[in-house]
Amino acid sequence: MKKIKLNFIQIVLLITVPTIIMSIISGSLIYSRLNYAGKVSHTNNKYVNEFINTYNRLLDDYYEDLDENELVDAAISGMLTYAGDDYTIYMNEDATEALNEKLEGIYEGVGIRITSNEKGEIYIFEIFEDSPAKEAGLMVNDIIVSINGEDVFNKGIEEASKIIKNSKDKNINMCIKRDDVEQCFDITRKTLIVPAINSSIKEVNGKKIGYINIKTFSSTVDTQVEATLSSMENDGIDSLIIDVRGNTGGYLTNCTNIIEMFLEKDKLMYSIKSKKESIDYRDSTENKKNYPVVVLINGGSASASEILAASLKYSYGATIVGVKSYGKGKVQTTGELEDGTMIKYTSALWYTPNGDSIDEVGLVPDIEVKLSETFIDNPTEENDNQLNEAIRILTSE
Repeated sequence: MKKIKLNFIQIVLLITVPTIIMSIISGSLIYSRLNYAGKVSHTNNKYVNEFINTYNRLLDDYYEDLDENELVDAAISGMLTYAGDDYTIYMNEDATEALNEKLEGIYEGVGIRITSNEKGEIYIFEIFEDSPAKEAGLMVNDIIVSINGEDVFNKGIEEASKIIKNSKDKNINMCIKRDDVEQCFDITRKTLIVPAINSSIKEVNGKKIGYINIKTFSSTVDTQVEATLSSMENDGIDSLIIDVRGNTGGYLTNCTNIIEMFLEKDKLMYSIKSKKESIDYRDSTENKKNYPVVVLINGGSASASEILAASLKYSYGATIVGVKSYGKGKVQTTGELEDGTMIKYTSALWYTPNGDSIDEVGLVPDIEVKLSETFIDNPTEENDNQLNEAIRILTSE
């Protein structure tokens, strides 16, 4: 049976698909009572005893053998359904591993991101800097034919990734097709930091504008942002654009660390209201910035992205450009289970520095700019009218 391990971490995370795998959620009481095989003894709680009676009866009297682990999963799933919250979910081992990899920002691999096309081909759409894949000579848009001799056509992204992750040998043989020519590469896996940001400096009308695209709020994103800002400031930037378009969230702690790089000490960042208490979170550091900031948002900006944007708007004076954000004003807590799965449930609501909840409402930009059809058809920086509006604002100040 599963038994919960009580090391909970508050995170802010967006799950945009309500029909994501939903199976179990439970407190430590039931897990501690069901941590061994076979029939279960009763407790002092009459409600839990109703569950135990049903569990024991099914094990004894059902006409077929039942898997005890799956029986508990199915029973507790009723609690999840009763909670009625899209973000209160059970995550199986694969989903837990994928989430941890995304949020921890560290994994063992070759340093590529892959996707698939309508033909069923798997291809590389991003290669990390200083990665084994980069060193081996792999390139963006390479079509992956096989991994360790296993054909990956029509296998799907997850299955293809598992071949690399589950390989007992650190050395990976990957055959790709480039310009209709097949090539094979020997690549050695290593521990990598997943890039959480992209950055550049844009020189326009004699001004230097820093640009940071935050892709996810992983456990390493704040150190990446801090190092990038330090480098940009040494290069003499006059202002900054923070792009959180399409960023669905991540760790609240690391989002907070980024906010504290900008605000003056004691400035209100956000408030958290749980069943038991309401807490105002204020900047506790001596760090602060004094240059103009524009934050880019869109309908895919959610959770920690919205916290960052709202905090910088109301407590720093940043300008928000784009279209209305997703509207996730809930905070989740996670708990790892001993079998490698995870529970994630809503534990609080968060509020902007001016006391508003944006849950199911979204954050409205100061300047609304919809992406042009030109950008949608041909996504380039030159066609990105939201980015160009941010640059216009910062060069006209």
